[in-house]
Amino acid sequence: MGTRRLKKQVFALLQQSNIDQVLDELRLLPVKETVNALFSAICQVDDRLRWHGISGMGVMVARLADEDMEEARIMMRRLLWSLNDESGGIGWGAPESMAEIMHHHAGLAGEYIHMLISYTRPDGPELEQDGNFLEHETLQRGLLWGLDRLCDARRDLLLEKGLAADIPPYLESADDGVRGLAVRLCGKLAIGAAGERIQGLTKDPATIVFYENGRFRSLTVGEIASRALEELEC
Repeated sequence: MGTRRLKKQVFALLQQSNIDQVLDELRLLPVKETVNALFSAICQVDDRLRWHGISGMGVMVARLADEDMEEARIMMRRLLWSLNDESGGIGWGAPESMAEIMHHHAGLAGEYIHMLISYTRPDGPELEQDGNFLEHETLQRGLLWGLDRLCDARRDLLLEKGLAADIPPYLESADDGVRGLAVRLCGKLAIGAAGERIQGLTKDPATIVFYENGRFRSLTVGEIASRALEELEC
């Protein structure tokens, strides 16, 4: 099958509403060629196309890693490079895709999770630089969504890498999506030190829409904050 024809087929699959069916049909396609097509999908404006592309990237790169780990590493490096200023691009969809891949593959998580966390951190002193802070709020939303997604499968590893100290500053963001996703993370990571600030957000009326399990959910920041407080109490 030609590259253009495969890309057209992949995009048509991603527009279907049932994410389980989408992923089942993607698995029938040649893995490396399909991943290349998904790179085009994750930066699209259409929400369903983009988010289903991110879901597809997770299962397909994980499958690629099982078949050829070095090829999977190349895909991860492509995503990392897209967030580099020198790439000439912006990296739309890259943090979310890296997280989705690591959600599905423990080996890649062990190798690359520290890089995803580094995007929450400013550059440190010259001899111990570990930060690659993302300043664009849209990328911050993608990053926080990705870290939230990783909490479902790699929470202990995130905590081991010190992520809990990096999330509370995002609670002060003027961006509703960043603020809401940071609240969710504080609850999932049990960041008790953020409890007072989260309490202050329980009346926040801003509504955010986020992708979860193949569907789009709409909640207010206040609703998310109330749920986070319940998690902290537990």
